[in-house]
Amino acid sequence: MNMVPVPIKRLPHFEGLQLPAYATDGAAGMDVLAAEDITLEPGSRHAVATGLAVAIPHGYEIQVRPRSGLALKHGISVPNSPGTIDSDYRGELKVILINHALEAFTIQRGDRIAQLVLAPVTRASWLPVDELDETSRGEGGFGSTGGVVALGN
Repeated sequence: MNMVPVPIKRLPHFEGLQLPAYATDGAAGMDVLAAEDITLEPGSRHAVATGLAVAIPHGYEIQVRPRSGLALKHGISVPNSPGTIDSDYRGELKVILINHALEAFTIQRGDRIAQLVLAPVTRASWLPVDELDETSRGEGGFGSTGGVVALGN
């Protein structure tokens, strides 16, 4: 397993909390905790403080992903999932959460609110061409490959 050291700064309001950690040996994401109390009303969003700042190594990003249990059981998700923290950002790591449920949801300081995944970054370079190669799909867009049994495709 490849371990990449990531410098992490604990801000004053982080005191007493645990650093993000993997819950199991096979986990791809680290659980990150809320450093504040907040109630998310139905349909509302909030950038939840974590009390942490990081210096991600060049060539990497941290992806912020929803916790499946919060999404399934309570309708709480990360609206820009996966969120991206770039390697040159040095401010506080905050997690944008949205409440898709019909009732308010309270997040307490210390609650696990999202997962952080360190991932390598591959950057594209554009190669302008006059024509693209042909494929069997062609220009078929949204829904063109089927997959919805109720719609007969």
